[in-house]
Amino acid sequence: MIYLEFRKAIAIFQLEERATLKQIRARHRKLVKSHHPDQAKDADQSAIREINWAYGILMEYCSGYQFCFNEEEFLQQTPTERLKRQFGWDAAWGGQGETEGD
Repeated sequence: MIYLEFRKAIAIFQLEERATLKQIRARHRKLVKSHHPDQAKDADQSAIREINWAYGILMEYCSGYQFCFNEEEFLQQTPTERLKRQFGWDAAWGGQGETEGD
């Protein structure tokens, strides 16, 4: 895979700068469904092939991605948990309203 192919795949899927694997899979289903002969009268098989090609490129990229499982990365990916840890003592977050140091 080269970067130009990767960028083309992103353009076909109309992805933003960041996307989850779940979003990529959902976008693939939506695109294939919209070009499927049962859904579109003027279905284009070449469009489905191109969508599947782009999906393959994106999956190849994602399958080689190394996920980080440390606590810092987890807290960046789950801001609610980070805020809960940071302000959990506050009554607004379900705490007892005590000060952080208590």
